[in-house]
Amino acid sequence: MKKTTYVKSVVLLMILLGLVSFTGCGKKGLPQPPINKAGLIASPYDLKLKKTGQEIRLIWKHQIDEKTAAVKPEAFEIFMAKKSFDQCEGCPFKFTLAGKVDASVLEFFVPVKEGFKYYFRIQATDDDKLRSSYSKTIQLEYK
Repeated sequence: MKKTTYVKSVVLLMILLGLVSFTGCGKKGLPQPPINKAGLIASPYDLKLKKTGQEIRLIWKHQIDEKTAAVKPEAFEIFMAKKSFDQCEGCPFKFTLAGKVDASVLEFFVPVKEGFKYYFRIQATDDDKLRSSYSKTIQLEYK
């Protein structure tokens, strides 16, 4: 009797271990190719706005990182969104291309009008249509 209880316990333990070993950690996705970070463009950073008269001077920095983002950009695309103070708080706004400058130029001038909130972000691009991620968005309230 003791022996059959022991055998049943061992068999039950083996079944439980088998079930645990076949459980997964979740739904598996499709295989993804490895990312070649040396084929990426670094994002512009440290955006700053300086208001000069009826213009905004947008300046930024960019640095090539040989290990993570070694592609040298050809140009920077500047995206702008404009919203009046009358528009609802939290309403969505759409970025549009405000201009494009050569990679050697790290500044952009934009005319502004009173009564608007301006939002800017920048993206580095190269001639093979490779793009960086967007920079952080920077805002100016011009009352």
